[in-house]
This record gives sequence, C-alpha cells and structure tokens, in this order.
Amino acid sequence: MDVAQNLTPKGQRDYIYIQRALNHNDQQAYECLLNQYRDAVYFLMLRMTGNHDDAEDLTIEAFGKAFSKLHQYSPEYGFSTWLFRIAANNAIDFKRRMRIKQVSMEGPANGSSGSLKNMVDKEPDPENKLIIEQQVKLMRQLVEKLRPRYRSLIELRYFDELSYEEISQRLGLPLGTVKAQLFRAREFLSQFMRDSIGNY
Repeated sequence: MDVAQNLTPKGQRDYIYIQRALNHNDQQAYECLLNQYRDAVYFLMLRMTGNHDDAEDLTIEAFGKAFSKLHQYSPEYGFSTWLFRIAANNAIDFKRRMRIKQVSMEGPANGSSGSLKNMVDKEPDPENKLIIEQQVKLMRQLVEKLRPRYRSLIELRYFDELSYEEISQRLGLPLGTVKAQLFRAREFLSQFMRDSIGNY
C-alpha cells in the first residue's frame, strides 16, 4: 500500500475498496464506494441542476462512469475528489445538452437561421464525440439485457428523454410505480455495468 501512503485514512480505505473491485471484481467493494458517496454526489448534482429527478439520474450516471473508468484512478488524489470531478463534468455536459435541446425546440433566435448549428459548431470535439458514441453503444448493449418492462422504461427515460410524467401517461402507470420501477431498472443496469467492467 506504499502507493497510498499520502492519503488520509478515509482515502486509504477507499483505495483498498478500489483494489478489491479491480483485482477481484468484488461487488461488495463497489457497493461500499457507492454507499459511501451516493448522498454527497446526489447533493452536488442537485446543487448544479436544481432538479431532484435530474440529480438522481446524474448520480447513477456518475457512478456508472466512475466504475467503468476505475482502472484510470490514481491514488495521487482522493477517490472522492476524482469521483466529484467526473460527476461535475457529467452534469456540465448534461446542462449543455439541455441548452442545445432548448434552442432546437425554440427554433432560430432573433430571426437568424441555423442558430442551433452555430451553437454546436462552436464546440467541436471529435474525441469527446467518439467517447460518447462508445458509451451509448455500450449502454444500449447493456439495456438489451434488461427484462422487457425495465428495458422500455430505460429507453423512454434516457433514449427518448421523456419525463416521469410523460412515461406515466405513455404506459398508463401511476407516477409512483414509474419511479419505483425505474429505480429498480437503474439498479439492474448498474449491476450489469459493474459486471461488464472487466470486458472493456
């Protein structure tokens, strides 16, 4: 554990969990990391988005991304610092996508044409686009493993970007049922993501 000597006791504990997760695919180690920081990440996401549903979704996404990149973690920094950076960057990307979506829905501003195209073209990032495409491909492969009812919920929420209320109306289910089943679907999806880490 010489590599983690400069970490705080909490950081050293996290580092042990990380090594167990990476070297032994220890699901309990992943769960310990998730339970340790889930609330903190959630409140960070809530502060950045101001929306409970978005914060909940982004929290799950942040852990999914962090766990899939766990082999890239360096004990030079605490795991929490690394995790919060991933979560914050993910939230920033989410807010940018929402702005682009809003512009596309509102149409050209001030009578100018192609406002959405101009907005997108200002931030070209081929490498980031490739990473996103790979993540989407992986996510779709994992979603296919879900039971049909959970798969349809995930697709409506994340691929079609429907709100909880819209999903409730689309499927004819009570709002509480939609939220509960989506929570279960995300749990299964997170499990699939953890199980697939060794293959990517």
